[in-house]
Amino acid sequence: MVLRTLICIFALDMEVISMPIWAWILFYVLVLIMLVIDLKSFGKKGQHEVSVTEALKMTAVWIGVSLIFCGGIWLYEGDEKAMEFLAGYLIEKSLSMDNLFVFLMLFSFFGIQRKYQHEVLFWGIFGALVLRSIFIFAGTAIINQFEWILGVFGVFLIYTGFKMFRHQDDEQVDPSKNIFVKLFKKFFPVTNQMHGDKFFIVENGKRLATPLFIALLVIETTDVAFAVDSIPAVFSVSRDPFIVLTSNVFAILGLRALYFALAAVAKYFAYLKYGLGIILSFVGIKMLLEVIWDIEVPTPLSLIIIFGILVLSMGLSYIISNHQSHGD
Repeated sequence: MVLRTLICIFALDMEVISMPIWAWILFYVLVLIMLVIDLKSFGKKGQHEVSVTEALKMTAVWIGVSLIFCGGIWLYEGDEKAMEFLAGYLIEKSLSMDNLFVFLMLFSFFGIQRKYQHEVLFWGIFGALVLRSIFIFAGTAIINQFEWILGVFGVFLIYTGFKMFRHQDDEQVDPSKNIFVKLFKKFFPVTNQMHGDKFFIVENGKRLATPLFIALLVIETTDVAFAVDSIPAVFSVSRDPFIVLTSNVFAILGLRALYFALAAVAKYFAYLKYGLGIILSFVGIKMLLEVIWDIEVPTPLSLIIIFGILVLSMGLSYIISNHQSHGD
């Protein structure tokens, strides 16, 4: 049984891949095209700081492309799959918004100027696409073999949701404690000086990594931890690897633009974490209901609940923050 699961993971058993091969090729080609356009047109290599207006426009473009793709799923697969895509996209997008504030603290820790941040984010997101593709295929294969694992995911998500309520806003990010950074520094010399948008430099004949690369390394490894929350959450609304992967990928593709938009209005999202905690707990309970009692929450209802919680938490954050600003 274990051997068969491993074969499914690494050989990508056809039971795991349900969509025709042309759909997968079309998806990855579209992703590569959008990444090239994003790199060439948005925040070019340290030439200028990305403005909030520019970030909002690019965020709208990414959302628009995602909705067009969802429309294609609706035409080819029907209402249910389109709803699953939207629910998965909304879950991943909302969780990613909280993750972006961690990136904001990381850049502050390393003292990376705003005009160089987009370069780190681009390659960070590119790496996340590769890693998440692997995780989702592996997760789908494991779930196909061991249905009960969804119950474990559900308990974990409920625990993570409650944990978010205990998270303190003033907790400091300390990349020096990152195990991958420690290992990297043991085998590769690192300079403490920034060198523009360069990840590596050659100094006195020796190749050195810059703080910009260390920031990229921290973001990549931190995203692995984020994926542990978000990917099981998306499995709560769909078991189709194509839907799980595409909704996940489209949600994180626009993170680079969304980061610069949120960075300017971070104070208005103080209570977002509580909404995300409730969303994670909800999808965890949804998984347990399905695995233990065979009770399935309809996807449209899940979509409405997730969207409602997200809007309510963001609206509450804005109202309270605005009130406190006027009070001061």
